[in-house]
Amino acid sequence: MSTTTDKGFKSSLGLLDATMLVAGSMIGSGIFIVSADIARNTGSAGWLMAVWLITGFMTLTAALSYGELSAMFPKAGGQYIYLREAYNPLVSFVFGWTFFTVIQTATIAAVGVAFAKFTAYLIPALDEDVILMDLGFLQISSAQLVSIVVILLLTIVNTRGVNSGKAVQTSITVIKIVSLLGLILFGLFAFNSEVWQANWLSGDAWNLRRLDAGGSLAEYTTFAALGAVAAGMVGAIFSSDSWHASSSVAGEIKNPGRNVGLSLALGTIIVTVVYLLTNLMYTGVLTMEQMAASDKDRVAMTAAQQIFGPVGITIIAVMIMVSTFGCNNGLIMAGARVYYSMAQDGLFFRKVGQLNKSAVPGVALWLQCIIASLWCLSGKYGDLLDMISSVVVIFYVLCIIGIFKLRKSRPEAPRPYKAFGYPVLPTIYIIMGIAFIVLMIIYKPNYTWPGIIIALLGVPIYYAIRKKTLPNNS
Repeated sequence: MSTTTDKGFKSSLGLLDATMLVAGSMIGSGIFIVSADIARNTGSAGWLMAVWLITGFMTLTAALSYGELSAMFPKAGGQYIYLREAYNPLVSFVFGWTFFTVIQTATIAAVGVAFAKFTAYLIPALDEDVILMDLGFLQISSAQLVSIVVILLLTIVNTRGVNSGKAVQTSITVIKIVSLLGLILFGLFAFNSEVWQANWLSGDAWNLRRLDAGGSLAEYTTFAALGAVAAGMVGAIFSSDSWHASSSVAGEIKNPGRNVGLSLALGTIIVTVVYLLTNLMYTGVLTMEQMAASDKDRVAMTAAQQIFGPVGITIIAVMIMVSTFGCNNGLIMAGARVYYSMAQDGLFFRKVGQLNKSAVPGVALWLQCIIASLWCLSGKYGDLLDMISSVVVIFYVLCIIGIFKLRKSRPEAPRPYKAFGYPVLPTIYIIMGIAFIVLMIIYKPNYTWPGIIIALLGVPIYYAIRKKTLPNNS
């Protein structure tokens, strides 16, 4: 039975569509790139897989926990709604503000730039080194323009209605999951026993090391090893982010009380398994040194060259183009619903809270497009990744703490689904999340603090908005 939870939205997304939205938003360019950085930080196959396992556990635990929140509040906006209900409008606004200024828009930009970089393998004129305009304070490259064009195109698609975005998302996500499984399968055929033994059967399989300036793997001190794991997790968390995408479009999902939580679980499980298998494949065809030294971190291309020969570069370039295109479609679709919910609460521009004739938040989509395009011009992939990671985990932790708060403050509220493993698994996630945030502040302060400061800027902005819109409220 088709239902709707938000006036004006059309319930057009089934369970498959919602699951593909989750999986497709998660799988972008990260799985093809970030294992190189993890290899540099950890220096061993065991710790490479441990980083992906820890991240997978955290992501799956969070998704299973969010199922309870999504069943309680099956409305457009996802995390924004959960934080508002568990805490207050200030906390939810700070999230929404950060989501708009950094988390979602910068991620859209980063994925768009990744699409452009790999398109340049097929069309060299579109490379990031091809500068089209030098303004002195800003250089505009072909890759930056390509990323903006892709964001514009997908924004247009999504303004035409949820069915347009759904068609792109579901079809492309199926294609890229099948493509990744194909890469894994061919990697098994190209399995190199000597490489596998060097990675897994030597004494270095669980010896945490780092790549030094000379290209050799060196030992860590005990405390620095913790920072190495946290630094390695930055890329893995970025690659696994946006697992909550279906919760943002709950107002357009059929039977949201059931299908939002189920799609979160199914999509996250699919991606976690694919990511683990992909990294196992890497360790069967590449040494840790080869992974760590991959040109521009393109570890998948290094692996594909071992598997397919020279044509491997073209194969991976096409795979990443398809993957990032579909990923950005999901990010663009989900993000606009958060700003819509903020505007509905009087905390964003009024027109952002309106639906267009296709029953989607058109103004929100275009505003998101503008900010993401500005990020394309100003940011670098690695900088965006580092800035975003600690901030998103802060809000994930707050949402999961919110489950405990709501169990106490609203014990009578209907809970069609309850968090799996409560209270043990949510507690473990909270502890792991806080540990990651602390380690990031210690070891990557130059990137972590800018994201946190941007989030904190939302506090005075919130009070300024409240003072303007509700002058008589305290």
